[in-house]
Amino acid sequence: MNTPTPLTNAPRAVLADDERLMREQLRARLAEVWPELQIVAEARNGLEAVQLVNEHRPEIVFLDIRMPGLTGVEAARQITQLPPRAGEDDELLPEIVFITAYDQYAVEAFEQGVADYVLKPAERERLQVTVQRIQQRLAARNAPAGTVDAPPGPNMQQLLHQLSARLNPGGTPNYLQWIQATVGQAIQMIPVDEVLFFISDEKYTRVQTAQVEALIRKPIKELVDEVDPRVFWQIHRSTLVNVKAIAGVTRDFRGRQIVSVKGHGEKLEVSRSYTGLFKGM
Repeated sequence: MNTPTPLTNAPRAVLADDERLMREQLRARLAEVWPELQIVAEARNGLEAVQLVNEHRPEIVFLDIRMPGLTGVEAARQITQLPPRAGEDDELLPEIVFITAYDQYAVEAFEQGVADYVLKPAERERLQVTVQRIQQRLAARNAPAGTVDAPPGPNMQQLLHQLSARLNPGGTPNYLQWIQATVGQAIQMIPVDEVLFFISDEKYTRVQTAQVEALIRKPIKELVDEVDPRVFWQIHRSTLVNVKAIAGVTRDFRGRQIVSVKGHGEKLEVSRSYTGLFKGM
């Protein structure tokens, strides 16, 4: 269900919930606390949510955790890995707000991840807190790098890992242990825990260890789901870094955060969507 074209510069959102009454209630509450917000589309399941976000590229996405097709967690994984369109800012990802019925374990994971969530039914007071956080983050996007401190955003991969574990307590993640990569003319097996960082271009992903530089064809959007998010942090759409390999974080003359890597001269840029990982730098 689509709405008229949004006003210029007005923040835009996609709502996703398989219950029509819940969508209507959230839309009404948002109109009260954030009248400028434009609801550009509404999704009835997770697959539709990903498609509509890809089509409209909103600044905010409200995702019900339990939906058919794809759960909110699975949809969020796909949304955060959508490739930018030509001319789009490659650094910015939509703000994601999860909608959930009261679930103690899920709420604990949200709180630990400093993420935004809305309990069903959406209450005006709690929704206002979420709206204020998002407004501050959106304002920081339009400010020169390093000049405005936004509320820290979640490490989305870690948060999604926590939520998956909470919602599926019987499931055990099976993370990659080895990478089969091309080194020169040879194929080599590289232990994942030796990897300093992964960085992708349009065709290949570079696998960098202290001694070896190798190439694989697996893109970052797939690696994100296959490596342990407690070990590898995504700091850019195209970059995953081993937390143990981070020597420090500084700012360059443009105010961008730059990660230094232990035992390697590479400097890795942190995109604005991930600056909350290094709050205070």
